[in-house]
Amino acid sequence: MYYYSYDFRANRQQPSIVASATGDVNGDRIPDHVFLTGTKTPDSPFTQNITLVVQDGRTGRYMSTPLQENAGYNPTLFLGDFTGDGVEDILISITSGGSGGIMYHYIYSYLNNTPRLLFDFNVYNGQYQYQVTYLDNYKVEVTSLLNNQKYIIDISNRGADYLNEIYDPNGKLKNPIQGFVNPLSGLYPVDFDSNGVFELLAYQKIAGRYNADALGYVLNTLGWRNNRFTLVNQNVAIFGS
Repeated sequence: MYYYSYDFRANRQQPSIVASATGDVNGDRIPDHVFLTGTKTPDSPFTQNITLVVQDGRTGRYMSTPLQENAGYNPTLFLGDFTGDGVEDILISITSGGSGGIMYHYIYSYLNNTPRLLFDFNVYNGQYQYQVTYLDNYKVEVTSLLNNQKYIIDISNRGADYLNEIYDPNGKLKNPIQGFVNPLSGLYPVDFDSNGVFELLAYQKIAGRYNADALGYVLNTLGWRNNRFTLVNQNVAIFGS
């Protein structure tokens, strides 16, 4: 963590502000100013060196926290209470720019002006793993390894050309096929209980033989339990026809 005793916005050598929000994030009931700063690429929306900066609303002091993944597109901020302590936390979202639509997400608490990482998308992606297996009779089985839940997706409404590449006329697989589930492609704050405390709704795309072969999404609802985000609810959403 770094401290600034001057207004970085007045120094042209400093990165520019790419996102901003206002709210009490340190718990003293005085609104603080929260920024994402970054170095913009000329003639491109790509931003590098994205950094979280918080200005204490009472003292005016700046505190800076570097991000592990600090380059991407459309960095955004959301302030909301995710832990139930009555103090707003900081949700950071950055688009990776890759073809898979993968997003970088962090949630920080700044309670008592001490940065604490509550959510790291890399940790989430490592925990939430899946198996996607094509079955006979135009079915795909998605298994969530974390909670050992299985879901069956009916793909019989896909086009004949698609199905004929995979199945014989009797609906039997010509060859074993494994699909995959992408890392996080969206993390959205939702107050499901309308109690002022936000849960997280995480989206992960289910893909078949290749990334553009989308079969649906795994939707995980996460809530703050026992000092960490845990799985509260899980669904699989599919596309209609």
